[in-house]
Amino acid sequence: MDFVLVKFVHLVGVVLFLGNIIVSAVWKNAADRTKNPAIIAFSCRLIKITDLAFTASGVLLIAIGGLGMYHVGRIDLVARVNLQSGIFLFIISAVIWILGLIPLQRRMARVSHSAATHNELTLPDTYYRAARLWNFLGAIAVILPIITLWLMLHP
Repeated sequence: MDFVLVKFVHLVGVVLFLGNIIVSAVWKNAADRTKNPAIIAFSCRLIKITDLAFTASGVLLIAIGGLGMYHVGRIDLVARVNLQSGIFLFIISAVIWILGLIPLQRRMARVSHSAATHNELTLPDTYYRAARLWNFLGAIAVILPIITLWLMLHP
């Protein structure tokens, strides 16, 4: 297997992953500003779909490409503190997604869908509390992979 090919796979994964997590935050916050339950429910549903399509596939390509570069390039991880740190931060970001963001997204989707289905004009405070926590955890979960990208690019 060619190093350039696995590096390309890795970078495509990075673009899909980072692009989607940043765009999802923009979409969701724009939808939240409308305070319209139907628009918010639509946004939450699209975020679930794009997370599966782009974030998850991005993570998969990042892992395949990273492992491929490790094996093909015979990279010594013990000697590369930047790679160790980047991998650690990426894992921390994944834990934040799995334990925090995904459950919050599901809760917000349920609440907004219920409000939209019942033609309610406002969302309950529980939605906005979850949204604030989602924004806080999401900011951390975006910043960590950006730092990871920086660490991966610098020896």
